[in-house]
Amino acid sequence: MISAIVLIKVEVARIPEAAQQIAEINGVREVYSVTGDVDLVAVVQVSRHEDFHDVIADRLNKVPGVLETNTHIAFRTYSEEDLEAGFDLGLDG
Repeated sequence: MISAIVLIKVEVARIPEAAQQIAEINGVREVYSVTGDVDLVAVVQVSRHEDFHDVIADRLNKVPGVLETNTHIAFRTYSEEDLEAGFDLGLDG
């Protein structure tokens, strides 16, 4: 799977509804309401790079209230599970 983190600016009055609609899009794994320069952060996972267009450009960007998105495609995933699996394989040095 290929992951992307999407930073989303939304009309303030529509944040809860937009977050729910975005969360229902196939390929969107999680949506967070956050503080800072953006209103929502979505984690998108697809099997092919081409699928980002369908999920983000064709669907997420068209959710009512979405004003702007900024997409960051992940190169590598680091997680506690990945680190523990590495240690289990004897990769601890």
